[in-house]
Amino acid sequence: MADKLSAVKGMNDILPPESARWEWLEGQVRSLMARYAYRNIRTPILEHTRLFVRSIGEVTDIVEKEMYSFEDRADKHGDAEHLTMRPENTASVVRAVTEHNLLYDGGKRLYYMGPMFRRERPQRGRYRQFHQIGAEALGYAGPELDAELILLAVALWRELGLSDWRLEINSLGQPDERALHRAELIAYLEQHEAELDEEAKRRLHSNPLRILDTKNPAMQALVNGAPRLIDFLGASSLAHFDSLKAMLDANGVPWTFNPRLVRGLDYYNLSVFEFVTDRLGAQGTICAGGRYDYLIAQMGGKPAPAVGWALGVERVLDLLKEQGTQPELPAPDAFAVVPDAAALPQVLQCLQALRAAGVSVQMHAPAGAAEGMGSMKSQFKRADASGARYALIFGEAELAQASVAVKPLRAGAEAAAQVLQPLADAGAWGPGLRQM
Repeated sequence: MADKLSAVKGMNDILPPESARWEWLEGQVRSLMARYAYRNIRTPILEHTRLFVRSIGEVTDIVEKEMYSFEDRADKHGDAEHLTMRPENTASVVRAVTEHNLLYDGGKRLYYMGPMFRRERPQRGRYRQFHQIGAEALGYAGPELDAELILLAVALWRELGLSDWRLEINSLGQPDERALHRAELIAYLEQHEAELDEEAKRRLHSNPLRILDTKNPAMQALVNGAPRLIDFLGASSLAHFDSLKAMLDANGVPWTFNPRLVRGLDYYNLSVFEFVTDRLGAQGTICAGGRYDYLIAQMGGKPAPAVGWALGVERVLDLLKEQGTQPELPAPDAFAVVPDAAALPQVLQCLQALRAAGVSVQMHAPAGAAEGMGSMKSQFKRADASGARYALIFGEAELAQASVAVKPLRAGAEAAAQVLQPLADAGAWGPGLRQM
């Protein structure tokens, strides 16, 4: 007997009925994105490794430790490409926008859904294959787009019924302002080098801003006393941030200023934000993003501003469960009860007409040919378990009248009693079975 195969560690199957919750979330997102005039973009899972090294930053944890990268087979010239399974999708979106010159006629609002890959220690809310939904507004410089994207996320939480979240915001200013802060920060940390953990010492000269985001309790007092980036921002950066806060206030969105919020990617400037919760343990960030005005030029495109966010699908669904918020999962409109296999040609003809009329129908089918169709009692049990509102009974007496019996199974079904409907006219009466 062959060994039983299993999924790769940290990469999970999504099975029914759980997959229905994913489809529900994706449907809500598609509807909302259309109302905000964001259009779908789909990028490859595999990209050149240098795309992420250039965009995310060579000294980030993602590039240094977490990417799934490999050398592809050599081509006919003997050259092999270095490829990476995307660890995030903003870089891929910017690459696509740049490669195809999408901004030639003005800004674009885009969104995506799909799997990302990072080789991390699997735990709740953090998997090696995880899924993100993201929104990106490219070619727009004003704080109104920062606000629009945050309002888009807030609208999504409202439609999903998600309530246990808070919004944290900060401004990273511009590169020259960060350079001044960086020098002061390094000087401060060098004075307290004995108090730094090994990770902080490693980042001291390569990426000191990330030290402010440490989760080490022993370093909290140290980072709380560090120079604040907000104090190094000039008038223009502060005005951008103040405008964002004013627009959030005008729309009744509560926010908290977090001067230590820096995000883990090198490409951000000006506004950064996170939606966080206390109900998911260590993995409390459910959505995060910010402005990245220099990334398009960094990718070789014509300089253009941009801002965006990404949410973690697994974390959002986990938070909904924690809250006790469960979407109504799909069920068929009707379940076909078929006592005699000899009737199947007529049954299938009727079911196809119903399906063509937009009715969702599940047909009973035995597990094995030797079992027969099974008893009426067992079939009605399956009909009830399916969640269908109606049973369609294709019994001998009904078929003798060229009819099918329609039996309500649930409270609220339109018909109060079982009725006969003509087989030949299923396209006419069938739409009345649809769940609204």
